[in-house]
Amino acid sequence: MQRFRRYLVAGLLVWLPLVTTYFVLNFAIRLIDRSLLLLPLKYRPETLIGFEIPGLGVILTLVLVLLTGVIVANFFGRRLVTAWESLLARIPLVRSVYGAVKQITASLFADASQSFREVVLVEYPRRGLWMLAFVTGETPREFKAKAGEDLINIYVPTTPNPTSGFYIMVPPQDVKRLDIPVEVGLKMILSAGVVNPLDDPVEAERMADELQQQGATIDRDSISGAADNTKNN
Repeated sequence: MQRFRRYLVAGLLVWLPLVTTYFVLNFAIRLIDRSLLLLPLKYRPETLIGFEIPGLGVILTLVLVLLTGVIVANFFGRRLVTAWESLLARIPLVRSVYGAVKQITASLFADASQSFREVVLVEYPRRGLWMLAFVTGETPREFKAKAGEDLINIYVPTTPNPTSGFYIMVPPQDVKRLDIPVEVGLKMILSAGVVNPLDDPVEAERMADELQQQGATIDRDSISGAADNTKNN
């Protein structure tokens, strides 16, 4: 019975992600394909060639996004975006929704190396409880002056959704800096600690290579050895 259960779980671990990915992508493609409704009726594929082409809306949306990026990447385009946002900022309800969505989008698509600088351990929400957190930048000088000490900005994410969390300012001496890539910290938070790359010698080797490329000082053998010891124990 235990062997049957093990085989069943192994099979589910293969098929569930595949099936879920298929349905999510299928839903997304069908939803984006509705962008073809922006075209005049006489220019739509079903009118020109007599049948629909699945995925054509995805290509149209991609082209539209790329063209928008090309336009707003230059000086004239930025001036247009600034004027447009200034107009939206005058509309009470619209400015709240637009501002929130823009901030969330900017955070999600920002480079991880720019959004999160490094992974740290911080005692939160009380002494004796340690949480993974990310250094996000320097605290404003005015805040440091009011607190009477040096502070750094850190973001304490929640599990399994790291896009929600807590922004806190703490003294540098109250955090323990970890020599691991930001991606490894995010992976552990997303999995609620189930996925632990530090216990995998192959992952530890790859992590050491990443750190070495980033100019960090780390002993690759010590990381791999520690992972091996953890595995053996």
